[in-house]
Amino acid sequence: MPQTLTPPAPAPARVPAAGTGTAPDPELRALAERHGLTVSGARPSLAEYTRQLWQRRHFITSFATARLTAMYTTAKLGQLWQVITPLLNAAVYYLIFGVLLDTRKHVPDFIPFLVTGVFIFTFLQNSVMTGTRAISGNLGLVRALHFPRACLPISFCLAQLQQLLFSMGVLAVILLCFGQLPTWSWLLVLPALTLQFVFNTGLAMVMARLGSRTPDLAQLMPFVMRTWMYASGVMFSISVILQGKHLPKIVELLLNANPAAVYIDLMRFALIDSFTAKQLPPHVWAFAAGWALLAGIGGYVYFWKAEERYGRG
Repeated sequence: MPQTLTPPAPAPARVPAAGTGTAPDPELRALAERHGLTVSGARPSLAEYTRQLWQRRHFITSFATARLTAMYTTAKLGQLWQVITPLLNAAVYYLIFGVLLDTRKHVPDFIPFLVTGVFIFTFLQNSVMTGTRAISGNLGLVRALHFPRACLPISFCLAQLQQLLFSMGVLAVILLCFGQLPTWSWLLVLPALTLQFVFNTGLAMVMARLGSRTPDLAQLMPFVMRTWMYASGVMFSISVILQGKHLPKIVELLLNANPAAVYIDLMRFALIDSFTAKQLPPHVWAFAAGWALLAGIGGYVYFWKAEERYGRG
């Protein structure tokens, strides 16, 4: 007898994953809302995201400390490299710029001047470099666990701040050896470092989002940071270089408003007696606070907007 062919049952509708760009079926959406279901990996509101981040503050600090400890576990000198590395960089710059190019004759207290600049710029450079790899270098963690991804760049910058604090102890010894006795101005280190930490963290979050989609960016950043260093007055005084140079006003403004140079100048002003207010660019504290707010808030919002896309693809 003839057989009756039964048409196959229609395939069940699927709710696309977050971030695919395809709208789910309206009936499925209504069904999910009726039963209290939410999209997996959906980006929370900015306020809720900030609340989640605050709840994980202990994880951020613990992860930063663990990362800093693990960084030098295989080295025989261990965490001493936190101080030795910037000191060796300062020694090389002193030989090239201070001795061979003789820039030291234009700058009083050149060694404290140079070491302060190297330590502060190293803090910025390492924060940006580690931030660039914060997502792309930790995909296993990002894909395995659910947490606000901003924890990673923040913890990396916090680790760099802890490393700087070790270096500041050595810097204090160098300052004392060259006759820079503690004064009330040393207290300005606290607000200056706070503003720079906010700036570094915001910039690291920007680079973390960019680096998550373009891993090759991490290979380019050393050249960018080296160029930035040479434009930031680490090895020489910008005010001395600008004397007698009839440069366009926009060039002078860019050099003086350079955030790296601003934070370096504030630290030098706080710690070195011969670095006076006359050598500071106009409105330096306003620049420092403005850069911190712009990078901190802007970088945080920019990173949050791509929260649901990290680790996908």
